Amino acid sequence: MSHVSHDLHAEFPADSEILHDLKISDGHFRTVSERYHEINKEIHRIESEVEAASDERSEDLKKQRLLILDEVAAMISKAKAN
Repeated sequence: MSHVSHDLHAEFPADSEILHDLKISDGHFRTVSERYHEINKEIHRIESEVEAASDERSEDLKKQRLLILDEVAAMISKAKAN
């Protein structure tokens, strides 16, 4: 269990510039990024024991976070190809 918040720049450190460009130019990316931030913040609160949650809820949030990370990785790959 990690008590470290995982922002997108920490997850994709080599792609900080692309993340920044996507956030500025792509509304869908902004929406996905905001959703990731919300889910990640909730996971962090649960892991830090600030907020209580069932194991099922915690695992569901982690799965959602992974799905979003996959989507962000695909967006980064597409941006690199362009």
